[in-house]
Order: sequence, then structure tokens, then C-alpha cells
Amino acid sequence: MKKIILDLDTGIDDTLAIAYALGSGEAELVGITGTYGNVTVDQGVRNALAVAELFGHPEVPVYRGVDHPLTRDTFTVSAGSAFIHGNNGIGEIDIPDANREPESEPAVDFIIDAVKTYGKELTYIPTGALTNIATALRRAPEIRNLFGSIVLMGGALTVPGNVNAWTEANISQDPEAADYLFRSGVRSTMIGLDVTMQTLLTRRQTQRWRDLDTPAGRFLADMTDYYIHAYETTAPNLGGCGLHDPLAVAAALDPTIVATLPINLKVDLDGATRGRTIGDYDRLADPFKTTNVAIAVNASRFLDDFMHRVTAVAEQH
Repeated sequence: MKKIILDLDTGIDDTLAIAYALGSGEAELVGITGTYGNVTVDQGVRNALAVAELFGHPEVPVYRGVDHPLTRDTFTVSAGSAFIHGNNGIGEIDIPDANREPESEPAVDFIIDAVKTYGKELTYIPTGALTNIATALRRAPEIRNLFGSIVLMGGALTVPGNVNAWTEANISQDPEAADYLFRSGVRSTMIGLDVTMQTLLTRRQTQRWRDLDTPAGRFLADMTDYYIHAYETTAPNLGGCGLHDPLAVAAALDPTIVATLPINLKVDLDGATRGRTIGDYDRLADPFKTTNVAIAVNASRFLDDFMHRVTAVAEQH
């Protein structure tokens, strides 16, 4: 059984990633660490606690992470993120607060401790800003080669970004942190817009959750329909919503769901292309490639598996 940490800015697709992970019998969710992006750290931690309880897993510890980028002292949710995910991050759906508080240990300390405790058994899955992992690697460089794997949702290599023509949203939150990770020597897999925009969920699938008539099913259907409506407004030709963060969890548990290109990545930090994920020219000829970038996905197999696992969670709660 793989031990996983989800590092989330808990918005709608992050919530779907939690449900997918909890519905995966081969994975043990040892903790959720909070970052920022779709929402603030405080809102995301509140959401993670609430949905874990709604999904029947109040035992999953939730940790508060760094709440701003490496080069700034503050963070403000963008109007675009608020539109896509709602002001509360979960489609303006009201669910009860959890009957517990986040852990007192900071997320960065938890990440370092977990890597040292579990080593190669641990898979770390960040689906928001990469500030927590960059901070952990800076503070404890000895953990660099201890991870089982790091599978991140972010970036775009062969397609345009979703912030602008070059930049994907998660990378844009803290380009310096992403660049640090890609240049650190740590092996990682990037699940970017290249593949996540091929995994589309429609109202036909959310109706299956609604028809269960359970609290979790109704919540998932209402929340995801909000997300689909936002996609219909911003990208009407797609026909559904991208399952960005759940695909990262799926690829972490079953790497064969995607095909990858080995490459040494960097992030542009200056000029008009700030935030772009692209091959590092200085390491082009280096035979040791630290990142595998997903460039193809078995979308039908993933969607079938996603619906099976998430529906099982919704059915029981």
C-alpha cells in the first residue's frame, strides 16, 4: 500500500482528488498539507477538514502550510480562481465545519518528518503552489533522494497555459518554488494541462452521484456542476470540466495511465513568459533527466476508474 500526502489548495478538483484517494484501496492518505491558489491556506484547510469528515475519514490529519509565495509576503485569491471554484473554493456549497482543528505541526515540518519516516514508501502529490515542498527541500536538503515519488499537477509543455499563453495556474502562484523543485535534482512527474484537459467530466456523470441521494453524493454533484458551469462559460467548446488534480493522484498510483517524456525542466522567472515550464537549455544534453512530463493519457480508462472510486465514496456517505 502506497502512503501518500496530498498538498492541496482545496478547491473543487482538489476535493475530487481527496475523494479519489479515499476511494483507492491501494493508497493510505497519511496527511493533507494546505497550500494556496484556488483559495487561501486557511480556507483550503477548512475545506479539507470538512470534506474528509463528510467522506467518512475524520482521522486524516490536515496541516497548515506556507501561506504566500517565496518572494512575497502576502497572497490574494485571483478573480479567475474565485469564479472557477467559488469564493469558498467548493462551488459555494455549504457543508458543516469539521469537529476538529488542523494539526499544530506546520506542514513543512510534517513533510520532512514523513519523508524521513516512510522513505521510498511515500508519494507526495502537490496540486497547488509548490511553496511547501520547495521550503522543505531548502530546510532539509537531506530528504532529496528519500522520496518514493513526487507527482505534481501543474505546468504545460505542449499546450498553452490557462493563465496566459505560457503559464499554468499552479506554477504561476510561485514560479520560484516550481523552478527550485525542477532544478533541485529531485525526481518528479509533471501532470500538466497537456493531459488533464483530455479528462473531461460531464453532467451525465455528476447525475450518477446525485441519484445516490446521499449527503456526499449531493455535495459532489452540486459542487462539480458549479465547476462544469464555469468551464461552459470560459471554454464552451470543451464539453465538460478537466479533472486536473484527480489525474495526478491516478498517475501516482498507476503510472501506466499516462505516457511521459523525460526532460530537465525549468521555469521562466523573468519577462513576458514568467511562469512558463520549459526544457532547461543548460541541461539539455545531461543524460540524467529529473522530470517526466505526461504528454498522453488513457482518458477513458482513467474516467472509468475515477467514477468507480469516487462513486463508491459517495455511496457510502
